[in-house]
Amino acid sequence: MWLVVGLGNPGKQYAKNRHNVGFMVTEILGTRWKAPAAKEKFSALWTKAAFGGDDAILLQPQTYMNLSGESVQKAMAFFKVPLANVLVIHDELDLPFEDVRVKVGGGAAGHNGLKSIIQHCGGPDFVRVRIGIGRPPKGAVESWVLGDFDAMEGARLPDVLQAAALASEAVLKDGAAKAQITFNTKPK
Repeated sequence: MWLVVGLGNPGKQYAKNRHNVGFMVTEILGTRWKAPAAKEKFSALWTKAAFGGDDAILLQPQTYMNLSGESVQKAMAFFKVPLANVLVIHDELDLPFEDVRVKVGGGAAGHNGLKSIIQHCGGPDFVRVRIGIGRPPKGAVESWVLGDFDAMEGARLPDVLQAAALASEAVLKDGAAKAQITFNTKPK
């Protein structure tokens, strides 16, 4: 079983923010996998679906980004999912917009949702699908991540989200190492 966590902030005012791409991707996965309607538990919205012959829990913490680890830890304990089978889908300032990368372990790189998961869930050794949102033109990081995509980004965003959904499915189906080869290699 996998625990697939989309990071974001709850509430309509945040729905289209750069910080909410994790929520957006888990919604795509839920639709693809014909998951039942989400329920509330673990301070999250969650649903269970099947993909590639295995069960997957789709989780959207409703704790706000900075406390995501509390929700993830509760779901891990309830479903008895080891850290190695946790996949976190999140925005990444250090990647250009449109880049999608798969990573295992590592630090939080200033991402408060990742910091919380590392703190509450036993360390950094979980799989990540990182969705590039780029850095703001001038240092205002908080307003950047809590801002909506501009019109040009918004037009390309559906393709980016689909790529992240494919990367997530590749992790579940083929493992992180194989998914990294596919999604982390730039075409020449």
